[in-house]
Amino acid sequence: MRDGIGLVLTLVACGAVTFLTRFSFIAGGRRLALGPRLQALMRYVPPAVLAALIAPEIFVRDGAVALSLLSPRPIAALLAALVALYTRSVSLTIGAGLLALWLAQHFLP
Repeated sequence: MRDGIGLVLTLVACGAVTFLTRFSFIAGGRRLALGPRLQALMRYVPPAVLAALIAPEIFVRDGAVALSLLSPRPIAALLAALVALYTRSVSLTIGAGLLALWLAQHFLP
């Protein structure tokens, strides 16, 4: 019983801290002034985060790094990247990537 109360209090505290940090930017009214160098660097954050999320799904298998370009996931990722580059369509990119992954998993060992 005591563990349940501690868990609930922890969840409420985490929610309150999250709410207050996000609300502080809205209620503060003014924006944080970033220098031009920091603004230039901040443009690279979204691609870096996306790469950090996607790369392990492509290149890590069973806890080990698998850098073989003949495995299904890198082939599908490369094809999806090419479709994204040429079409700029999210739907076509997802569809081509899924189809390439399915075909590569079906026909490659």
